[in-house]
Amino acid sequence: MAKRKNNAGTVKKKQITEKNLKTNRNYKDTVFRMLFSDRKNLLSLYNAVNGTSYKNPEELEIVTLENAIYMGMKNDLAFIIATNLFLYEHQSTYNPNMALRSLIYLVHILEKWIKKNKIDLYSRNEIKIPVPRFAVFYNGTDKRPERQRMKLSDMFDKPCENPEVEVICDVYNINSGYNEELKKSSPTLREYMDFVDKVCYYKSVTDGSNDAVEMAIDDCIKEGILVEFLTERRSETNY
Repeated sequence: MAKRKNNAGTVKKKQITEKNLKTNRNYKDTVFRMLFSDRKNLLSLYNAVNGTSYKNPEELEIVTLENAIYMGMKNDLAFIIATNLFLYEHQSTYNPNMALRSLIYLVHILEKWIKKNKIDLYSRNEIKIPVPRFAVFYNGTDKRPERQRMKLSDMFDKPCENPEVEVICDVYNINSGYNEELKKSSPTLREYMDFVDKVCYYKSVTDGSNDAVEMAIDDCIKEGILVEFLTERRSETNY
C-alpha cells in the first residue's frame, strides 16, 4: 500500500510540474494576444511600428484566424488597414521558421478574405489584394539582436538569387534594453513588458511557482500598470 501511495504522489508531482511548465510557456502569448486583440491597443502598436498616427481604431479590420489551428500553429493577430494586411506574431521562444509560418497564415487568411468578399478567382478582371506585411515581437530568454530580418528564401535548400516566392519578417526584440523607442511609442507594449518582467522576477525568487503570475498582477495593479486589463481578465491572464 505504501509503495502504491508513493507512486501516486510521484504521478501527482509530475502532473503539477508539467502544469507549471505549460504556464511558464503560455502566459506571455496569452496576455499578448488578449491585449492586442483590442483595436485601440492594436492601433497603438501599429502606429509605433510604422511611425504613423492613425486615431480611429475602427479603421482596423481584424482578420485573425480565430479557432483555426494548422499543423499545430495558431495565428496571433492579423488586420487590414490602409489597403495593407498585417500579420503580427508573438514569440516567447526563438523560432527561425517564422517566414514559412507567416506564408501559411497568409494563405489561409487570404482564403478567408476572398470568401468573405465573395471574390471570383476565375473572373476576367484582375483581383487586387491587400499588401502583406509581417512582424514578430520577441521576448524570450535567448539573447537575440534588437532587430532581425527573416526571409523565406534563407530557408531554401540551396541559394536562390531571384526567388519567385518571398516572405520577409521583421523581428523586434522587446526585452528590456531593446527597442525602447518602440515601447515608448506604444504604452501598452511597454506595460506588457513591465508585467512580463515582474512575472520573470517572481518566478526567479519563488522557484518557478505559479504564484509568480498572481504576485506580478498584484504589483502591476498597485503601480498602475495594465490596471483595467489585469483587473477584468485576471483569471484568463493566469493561465
